[in-house]
Amino acid sequence: MGVEERIAESLETRLGTYLKRAEQALMAEKNRVLKPFGLSVPQYAALHALSMSPLSGAQLARVCCVTPQSMASMLGTLESKKLIERTPSDVHAQVLVARLTRSGHAVFRKADAAALAVEARLSAAFEPDEEKALRELLQRAVRTLGEH
Repeated sequence: MGVEERIAESLETRLGTYLKRAEQALMAEKNRVLKPFGLSVPQYAALHALSMSPLSGAQLARVCCVTPQSMASMLGTLESKKLIERTPSDVHAQVLVARLTRSGHAVFRKADAAALAVEARLSAAFEPDEEKALRELLQRAVRTLGEH
């Protein structure tokens, strides 16, 4: 058996391999369906959050699980595409609050339909009780790994 086969065999025994493959498959498919809207998955996630409420860059970074630096760059890109606008906060003049523009709302609605279709396809691969169990198992994995 060659080295590549041994590595592949070793990876097949690791739970993390399957979690990573599932995540990569989901992100690749979402990237594919979001591309016609000129959005990446992280940009879509930011628009999704902003569709619910105006937020500061720091709030968005936390919600979207990215660094504040990455979010600052992403917000600059979304602003240059005229999908968001940033204005000073009513509470802190130094803090900019982002909100969707009219164009941003329109792009988000279309992109959201495409992303939801991906998730619906994924959900359809499972019986309802299987999907519920999968969600519970994944939540347990997150809790377990988040304990440290």
